[in-house]
Formats: sequence, C-alpha cells, structure tokens
Amino acid sequence: MTGMDWLWDRHVWRVVGIAVLALMVLFVVTALLTRALVKFGLRTPFVISRINRLRDELIARLKRPVTIMVLDEVADVIQTGHYTRNISQAIVENHDELKLLVTDKVRHDPNLRLVGRLPGYDRLVGEIAETTLRVLIEMLGDPRMDELVADLLRNNLEQIKRAVREQRHENVEPHRPPDLPVEVTESAP
Repeated sequence: MTGMDWLWDRHVWRVVGIAVLALMVLFVVTALLTRALVKFGLRTPFVISRINRLRDELIARLKRPVTIMVLDEVADVIQTGHYTRNISQAIVENHDELKLLVTDKVRHDPNLRLVGRLPGYDRLVGEIAETTLRVLIEMLGDPRMDELVADLLRNNLEQIKRAVREQRHENVEPHRPPDLPVEVTESAP
C-alpha cells in the first residue's frame, strides 16, 4: 500500500466518518488555540480564524436539520409511551403519603379555621382525600387520558418543529429570570 490506499479501501461511510472526526478534532484544536492566543493578547492567525468561521457556518447550517430530526425521533418515541399510566402507578405506590399530605395541607389551610373545629372534620377530610386519589388514579389509568396526553405532547412537538423550520425562535427576546421560589416551611405534625 502506498500513501492513501488504506483510506480508499474503506467503506464510503467509514471515510465520511473519518473525515467528520478529523474536522471535529481540527475545530476543537483551533478553538483552543484561538482561546490561548487571545488570552495572551495575540491576534488569531488568518488560517485559524478562517477555520473558526468555517466551523461556525457549518454548525449554523447543520443545527436546524439535526434539531428537526431529533424532534421527529422524540415525537415517535412519545407516541409509544403510556405516561398517564406511569403517573397513576406512582400515585398508587405513594398513596398513603399523598393522603397524609392532602389532609395535612387541608388541616393547615388558613381559610378553614372555623370549619376545622367541627366534629368529624378529620374523618371527612380523609374520605375526601381518599375519594380524590381514587378518582385521579382511575382517570390516569384510562386509555382516553393517555391519548389526551400523547396528543398534547405531539401537538406541542409539531408546533416546536414548525417554529424551528420557520426560524421563528431566532429573534425572540431572552426570557426573564424566573420568579424567586417561595420558601416552603415544614409544618409540625
């Protein structure tokens, strides 16, 4: 074998893979070299800045199709899941803790101070919590609810894909920071 014969004897996709890998290594090396040169106050050489521009252009051209391909794959995966059944199973597994949580929150609700002193109040709240959890578990276990959630997720993904294709997301103002979280204090039992 002479010169590059070892490369051309490979399958086409392996050659493409080797080329992509070589480009990725080159891009990383030039990015690191650029950073080091700027850190020391030197100018970036023309060749390296040209490679960096090529890298940025390549990424700009590839990111949209790759994003759409990933979203298509996610949409296909979402259609195979049973998410509401999973939530229902989690509620069943944590039933006792959830019932205690609901009764505790209702008991300490400031709007129910007077009603909370009525005889049988705790039993009533316990029965309401039990009924609510039972109905919720049955609703989440129903295939119609699973279909609703799958449709909701699919429709949202379709909207996201359209926004990516039409580049509507590129000129959106940055999000404001979220509100500060409210501190939750644990109540004494």
